[in-house]
Amino acid sequence: MARQLSLVPAPPLGPAVLDDVWPALRAALDGAAPLAVLPAGDGPAAAARAALRADEPLEDGADLVVVTSGSTGTPRGVLLSADAVRASATATLDRLGGPGDWLLALPVSAVAGLQVLARSALAGRTPTVLAAGGSLTDAVATMPAGRRYTALVPTQLRRALAAEPDALRAFDAVLVGGAATDPDLLAAARAAGVAVVTTYGMSETAGGCVYDGVPLDGVAVRVTDHGIELSGPQLALGYRLDPAGTAGTFTRDADGARWFRTRDAGAREPDGERRLRVLGRLDDVVVSGGVNVSPQAVEAALRAHPAVADAVVTGLPDPEWGQRVVAAVVPAPGETPLLTALRPWVTERLGAASAPRELHLVAAVPLLHSGKPDRRAVARLIEGA
Repeated sequence: MARQLSLVPAPPLGPAVLDDVWPALRAALDGAAPLAVLPAGDGPAAAARAALRADEPLEDGADLVVVTSGSTGTPRGVLLSADAVRASATATLDRLGGPGDWLLALPVSAVAGLQVLARSALAGRTPTVLAAGGSLTDAVATMPAGRRYTALVPTQLRRALAAEPDALRAFDAVLVGGAATDPDLLAAARAAGVAVVTTYGMSETAGGCVYDGVPLDGVAVRVTDHGIELSGPQLALGYRLDPAGTAGTFTRDADGARWFRTRDAGAREPDGERRLRVLGRLDDVVVSGGVNVSPQAVEAALRAHPAVADAVVTGLPDPEWGQRVVAAVVPAPGETPLLTALRPWVTERLGAASAPRELHLVAAVPLLHSGKPDRRAVARLIEGA
């Protein structure tokens, strides 16, 4: 008999997560009730409902459906089995040194937040939930003694490092993923004594599967002309009601091994361990004057400027350059960043083609429900300015 998918709206971070999502997630991991958590907000929730089509029977083997952030287009439902989620959680705990207590600081509509719950369930522990707008220091004070873990996106790490570094140092590991993390931010966190672990993965791999450039146990990585490809027991079954999309993204070797094409560019570090280095999306470039510009590289350069607290970069049509590099910048406290100062700053580090030709000051960088920068929202904001 075909199973139906249960949709649970994502509550704000706080006690409601443990009341609503926590028991539903544990039931899904037991194979009892397939679950999808809708992102917060009327627009994202409506888009997720349309993509998930809960009235249609659920594909065989799926226990959890995670809605992608839609950073590169329409949201999709990623079909995960309980076995894949458990394999990912088990490998993570093994890499970190064993079970511990987790602080949930990420939305539970995204795979990173759901994995915090799954790792807690696997360890037989109830996670501590950071209330929306709450203090990291206060949350840590309520956690049991022993090994402590949390997972953050780079923006959260940057803010916590500036405001509550002691709280960050209370964790045995702070996983950072969801978006590219600036090397300067990682260096600053580690210099402050924070046990930062960079993670690479996505909904299709049940969360992070490469830690500090090294695949988790059971995970295989290769770099091809199609970009980074991943294999292992953590792989999703495919996409909800999209067999063509599944066939084009999940491939199978002659020996039967399944691989997921990430569409991320990558390289192997020239050291003895051959660590994976993620270079960014293959299709995430701004072509300005015939030169390929990486928005992530420009963002990292801008964040290193003392007048900039945060930045997101996009490309807009330009009659002369094809596309022009445009930056939305959050000023550092007491500062007013100027284009005349930021252009030479970026030029010195990345070349003239990467220097923004337009600057917009914003109070905060718009984020997707997964915590990634919402470049589409930034482009709309800029175009409407």
